Parts: sequence; structure tokens; C-alpha cells
Amino acid sequence: MNEQQYDCIIIGGGPGGYLAAERAGAAGLKVLLCEERELGGVCLNEGCIPTKTLLNAAKLYHHARSSEQFGVHCEGVRFDLSEIMAWKQKVIETQRKGIAFQMKQHGVETVQARAVLSGPKTVEAAGRSFSAKNIIVASGSSAVRLPIPGADKPTVLTNREILEIDTLPQSLAIIGGGIIGIEFATFFSRVGVEVAVVELLPEIAPSLDKKLASGLRKALPDVKFHLNSEVRKIDGRTVTFLRAGKEETLEAELVLMSVGRRPNCAGLGLEKAGVEFSRTGIAVGEKMETNVPGIYAVGDVTGKSLLAHSAYRMAEVAVNTILGRPDRMRYTAIPYVVYSDPEIASVGLSEAEAGEQGLEVKTAELLMRSNGRYLAEKGLDKTTRGFCRLVVEAPSERLLGVQMMGSPASEMIFGAAAMIEAELRVQDMQEIVFPHPTVSEIIKEALFALK
Repeated sequence: MNEQQYDCIIIGGGPGGYLAAERAGAAGLKVLLCEERELGGVCLNEGCIPTKTLLNAAKLYHHARSSEQFGVHCEGVRFDLSEIMAWKQKVIETQRKGIAFQMKQHGVETVQARAVLSGPKTVEAAGRSFSAKNIIVASGSSAVRLPIPGADKPTVLTNREILEIDTLPQSLAIIGGGIIGIEFATFFSRVGVEVAVVELLPEIAPSLDKKLASGLRKALPDVKFHLNSEVRKIDGRTVTFLRAGKEETLEAELVLMSVGRRPNCAGLGLEKAGVEFSRTGIAVGEKMETNVPGIYAVGDVTGKSLLAHSAYRMAEVAVNTILGRPDRMRYTAIPYVVYSDPEIASVGLSEAEAGEQGLEVKTAELLMRSNGRYLAEKGLDKTTRGFCRLVVEAPSERLLGVQMMGSPASEMIFGAAAMIEAELRVQDMQEIVFPHPTVSEIIKEALFALK
């Protein structure tokens, strides 16, 4: 079998894969990108982009129905799922074309086929063999299904299947109160579906600061939460769970299984290439290098940070390392966003996390409604309550973390991330001019409220 030679072969066309291909191609490398399904990976096709498209529609619908306090009275407002799904698909297809254009523009060759490592420098795909000085594995992750009775029934869906439904269910049970589960709970509850969330832990969104998590739960009054609850089985429309030693049940037309994601390591030929990995992902260093020289891994498959923007940055680090440019992956200022209603965003350390590290801190917390722009546009509805909290290291005055609840937190958190990454001190940040009136001013006001 004749081998085709490349400077870099990338396995997986999701955010980490296609951005690595784009950056490497732009730098003049001969690049091959292998993707088994559609370009864009889970993020574009069954994750980030389609869910945000649906959430935007649900938020518009909800806001139209609750806009009387602003003097706007809407009649006959309706939500058409088929039209929304058609728009979602158009967004996805437009983005796919955009990625394909970028690949062509930067001279990246693409192969739509499953790719596997056949050695430390070789990859097989579509019945052909390819070799490269460098290989980047960006195979992503897959939704986990709990091994419980009834989990394989057609009424039990993952994020992939639920994005393809053509009729809104009357009721929905979500197993798992993590970020994905909460975003779907927001969407379905906002369009009138009866939603229940069953969460094993004492609070939803365990990756979030406790106050953010509890605030988010309280901001979703139409969702029924069953905390400290372990799902035991699913029988038709009945979900049985154990809480405080007692079995309880709830009825739902559909069940969404949202209990986390697993790195896609199986079937990649990692063993044949000698790459170290475990069930938690491929082992990598700060330059995204594996134990095998010339093989890198980025994105969800590393198990380090299962976020699309983390994958983007990992891809840049891997390509820069291949090009001989000094770079390394840092995880101290990676923003975390929940696209609920209201939005949640955080970056850096919470007060509790700083305490666990033995750091002396001072904090400031302001209500979002103290900000003029936020009050004018969001009103006094109980679901729009929010806050902004800063965590600063006391001796050095260095910003350690920011937590926000309230839209548009997702659009503001990058500023906080830049401040943390640059290790700015309070005085430095106080001298930054924020435009007025903007919700982002809440950060500057909090800087002057530090205690």
C-alpha cells in the first residue's frame, strides 16, 4: 500500500481538529484532516451550536410572553418547533460550509472516513495509508449512558437524538443536572414542556461555584428538581429513583440521559502506536504532546477540559509546538459558561477554591440589577436576578476569579479571563475605561467595592 506523505495528519474534524488544520495549513504545512462524519464535530452538529440556536428561540419566546413590564404587549405568540429545527439545520449547514472553505483556503486536504493509527507515524483511512512527521488526535468525546434497566429504550435519548425530535413532548425527565442537562431544561421549560431533573448530587452543576449553582436552580422555577436522587430504572414513561432510602417515581413522555461525556479513545489504534491513555483520556503534557514523539492530542479526548474553546487553545499550542514556537497550555483562566436563562459564567478560582489552596483573599459581590443597563433591559422578574462576584488575592491585589449570573455573562467573561491571564492588579483594572451604559461596568464597580 503506497503511503502519502504529510507534515501533519489530524484525526477528528471538531473544534480542536479543524482549528489545528487551519493553523497548520496557514503556516504552510502540508495537512490532512480526517473526519468520519461531518466537519465541525459534536460541537457544531449536535452540541454547542444547535443547542444555542434552540435556546435563543426559547428565550425570545419567553421574553415576548413576559414583556409587559417594559410596556410591550404581545398577542398570539407561538413557538413552532418545525420552523426552529429548520433554522437550526440551516445554521449548522452554513457553518459546515464555512469550515470547508477555511480548509480549502489554507490548503488542507480532507478525507471523510474513520482514521486509525497504524504506527507512530502512520494513519489508515478510507482504505489508504498516510504518513506524517506529526499526528494530532482530536477524536472528541461521546455521551455516557447509565447501565440501568430501560436505558436502551427508544424513549431515552442523548443530546444527539433530542436535537432531532419533530414534536415537543408534554413532559421531559432529564437524568443529570450538569451543564448540558440544565441547558436543555432551560430550553424545554421555556417553551412550555413540563420538565423534571433528577440529580445524584446535593446540587445541580457541580462544576460551578455553589452560589452560582443554587442561584441558577432558583432562577428556573418551572423546572422540578430531584436532588440527592439515584435513578434505578426506566420503564416506559416511568422513571424510578432512590432518594433518602425510599423509591420514588416520576412520569415523562421522553427521558434525556445527560450524565457526562467519555473521551473517544477506543478503536483509534493508540495501542499500536504506543500512546499512553486511560478511560479518562489520552495523557498529554503542557505542550499537548503524548509520550510518543510527534503524536499530540487536543480537546475532549485528553479529558483535561471538555470545552470547545479549550480545544481551540490546545490546538494552537500543539501546532505552535510543531512549528517550533514557544507555547504551553494553561488552565487557570479558561472561562466556563452555562447558556441558561439567566446565563452563568465564571473563570478562575471561586472563594472556596482559593481557600482550599491556602490563599488569603478579599471579595466583592454586587447585584446585577444595580447596573442601569441590566435593570433597563432585564427588569425585576425573579428569573433575571443575578450577581457579579470578584475574588482577589489579598497581599498581591491580583485578580483570581470572577463569577457572574445574569445575561450577557457569556459575552463579558472573556474580559475577566484576560485580566486573570495578564495577572492584573486591582489598581490596573480600576484604570480601565468601560463603556457606559453597559452591563460590563458591573465588573469595574465591583473592583471599587472590594473588602
